[in-house]
Amino acid sequence: MQYVVRKICVGLAAMLLAQFAAAQAYPDKPIRVIVPVPAGGTPDVVARMVAPGLSSLLGQQLVIDNRGGAGALIGTELAARAVPDGYTLFFSSPGGLTILPHLHKKIPYDPLKDFAPVSLVCIGPFLLLTHPAVPATTVKELIALAKAEPGKLNYASAGNGTPNHLAMELFKSMAGVDITHVPYKGAPQAVTDLIGGSVDLMFNSIPPALPHIKSGRLKLLAVASAKRSPQLPDVPTVSEAGVPGFEVITWFGLLAPAKTPKQILARLNELMVKVVRAPELKSQLEILGYDAVGSSADEFAAFILAESEKYAKVVKLSGAKVD
Repeated sequence: MQYVVRKICVGLAAMLLAQFAAAQAYPDKPIRVIVPVPAGGTPDVVARMVAPGLSSLLGQQLVIDNRGGAGALIGTELAARAVPDGYTLFFSSPGGLTILPHLHKKIPYDPLKDFAPVSLVCIGPFLLLTHPAVPATTVKELIALAKAEPGKLNYASAGNGTPNHLAMELFKSMAGVDITHVPYKGAPQAVTDLIGGSVDLMFNSIPPALPHIKSGRLKLLAVASAKRSPQLPDVPTVSEAGVPGFEVITWFGLLAPAKTPKQILARLNELMVKVVRAPELKSQLEILGYDAVGSSADEFAAFILAESEKYAKVVKLSGAKVD
């Protein structure tokens, strides 16, 4: 019996030493970063802003792997099933971790158990956008228009279960209006059709929308945060413009598959905090309308849990469903 116990202890010690040695050598090859949206979507834009700094500190290339589709479910599942060796990371926004679990009866991963949070990168507001031809210049006018012709207005989203889908469903519920959902396979396509007039309105984040707002190809009615955006100080919030209490933010963070060695997770967190809080990247994020965070792993885990609980209530209140 003592021999068996001794053998088990030796085996465990050898395994721990091997893990420690691997963590010390990490990384010795390029690292894949799965982004669960098509190229050009906001998570992709932010991931590519963050990647150079982290790559420089790690001494290895970070390869962005865009796996869009199914409201981020495809990319999220792929990341959850990846080998937990530190060579596959996951750059997430709310969809796959905090929204889809409440819209589907069953999803092929556990958002809380299958991932190891590394760091929350940044948070920012959504914008309520319309095509210039929509005869409304304020939130109240939009609500009046939607109530006058129920179901005639339509809105774009990046897909069923995505944050901008749920943001509009919450808006519909709180404003008491009927607006038809037109899901796309990603935000870039949705924005393109909004500019072209194929759809009337949508909620979207600041980076892809700002150039089109400045050029007049899109009309900005309000921001969806609790307070006005420093980048758009003259634009009212949805709450103050006609739907009291309305607030929807977006966020981005880095995670790894569960069971990734703790030493690797600790190193990734240390470096990510340095990258995110560096003045240059912080300024770049602020220009896009995001507040840089750079949290601890535990803080990010608590944030994900709180967001998940919030969206569970939002889904129930709005009645949103995945088609």
